[in-house]
Amino acid sequence: MMSPKRLFTAGAAVLFVAGLSSLAAAQSASGRQGSTMYDVKTETTITGTVESVENITGTGGRGRHGMGGTHLVVKTEKESVEVHLGPTAYLAEKEITFAKGDTLEILGSRLTVDNETVLIARQITKGDNSWTLRDASGRPAWSGRGR
Repeated sequence: MMSPKRLFTAGAAVLFVAGLSSLAAAQSASGRQGSTMYDVKTETTITGTVESVENITGTGGRGRHGMGGTHLVVKTEKESVEVHLGPTAYLAEKEITFAKGDTLEILGSRLTVDNETVLIARQITKGDNSWTLRDASGRPAWSGRGR
């Protein structure tokens, strides 16, 4: 039979491991915005004109509405493309802004989410300015901030 002290220590260890597992799962889910969806094998570059800018709050919903943050619709020579940039607060903090009529070159991962085509932006160029929103593997620049 285990002594009360050993029983307490074993119980505390089990709770600690369970807590770490929960924390890891939560961090994985919270970093999901683009990072786990980004696929370097589907990278493409588009050039076009911004038709609209939309800030989607929350991450509930289906399709692009499941990816909260700032979205653009960019008109290329061939099509209009939905572009997911990232969290609106992050873009504001970095003073990254876009408006209807801006001409952009965007490197990103083209994906289909709930039957909607979306380009998750990794790098954006507007004139002489360029912003990198994700690293070469697709990991968002805002993930892990404050650590």
